[in-house]
Amino acid sequence: MTQPEEPELVRILAADGSLAPNPAAEPYLDLVNGLADSDLEMLYRDMVVIRAIDRQATNLQRQGQLALWPPSLGQEAAQVGSARAARPQDHLFPSYREHVVTRIRGVDPIGIIKLMRGLSHGGWDPTDPANGNTHIYTLVLGAQTLHATGYGMGLVFDGRCGTGDLDRDEAVIVYYGDGASSQGDVHEAMVFAASYRTPEVFFLQNNHWAISVPVATQSRTPLVRRGEGYGMPSIRIDGNDVLASYAVTRRALDEARSGEGPRAIEAMTYRVGAHTTSDDPTKYRTSEEEQSWAQRDPIVRMRAFLENRGAPFTLFDEVDAEAAAAADDLRVRTNELGGLERDSMFAHVYSDPHPLMDEQRRWLADYEASFEGGTR
Repeated sequence: MTQPEEPELVRILAADGSLAPNPAAEPYLDLVNGLADSDLEMLYRDMVVIRAIDRQATNLQRQGQLALWPPSLGQEAAQVGSARAARPQDHLFPSYREHVVTRIRGVDPIGIIKLMRGLSHGGWDPTDPANGNTHIYTLVLGAQTLHATGYGMGLVFDGRCGTGDLDRDEAVIVYYGDGASSQGDVHEAMVFAASYRTPEVFFLQNNHWAISVPVATQSRTPLVRRGEGYGMPSIRIDGNDVLASYAVTRRALDEARSGEGPRAIEAMTYRVGAHTTSDDPTKYRTSEEEQSWAQRDPIVRMRAFLENRGAPFTLFDEVDAEAAAAADDLRVRTNELGGLERDSMFAHVYSDPHPLMDEQRRWLADYEASFEGGTR
């Protein structure tokens, strides 16, 4: 059987950091050219700082401070570019690996820590303006695409998009991975998004591994084709190129918010670390593959680009210091977090007081009192 032709990536920065846009990138260069030096430096800063936070959180899990941590190592460019492309009024629906997306929108990283420590069911209040319309992490694969599409339908019904005012019209972006793309929820979301022409961007981070299952096993065709199957304009980008991620997402969101319907983006990137801290990637992939992707590191690429533009070396020292301080702050505040209050597990199970909860609360108290010392 003849395999379908691979779609061309939108790439603006080469792996060595040189500005080398390919033909597919030409329609987006005006957006890149409109970025000031401070904007470009901000993109780099975001990636460096979140990588330090991510590594610190991984260490904290190894030290027993967290139950789980899903590393984002290697996927910084896809996330930073797309998050910076969103406008303040937009609504973002992450999965569970978009640590820098939430931070960019104002969410305190300690909120993610509380979730992964088991202290919270959500981590932050998505209705708090300080959190930049960022909805909570979704651990059920693909479910967030339904949430995002439903919200997008509401925007259509309420007339909060398609008026032509880019500074007021709202859009939605939803993040999911290659593994989640095989879930039925994603396809149902795309059906409704296409039917109701939601102001929505489906942002797929193809990191090549759904835990231990390679993309080649999941799909015989490029994943970007799935959006096309629902009539969505679909674009594949170099997910390790932060400029490509920014420009393509910015254009897609603006088109969607203008009433042109949903769009799909497939960001080709790589999960350098484990799927989560409970995973061992050495069991299913080779060191040669990992080294190949290490040569396309998004942070190294962007730093080389900035150096070629004449950015002062003091900038990189400053960013490194900021990253170290952010990581240290996360460690200190995590270690200061207490444990879960015993009675909290019985709260919010029912909307009103319930005798079953009272019975279970008493049973747990008696059980703990049966241990030497009265508690455990």
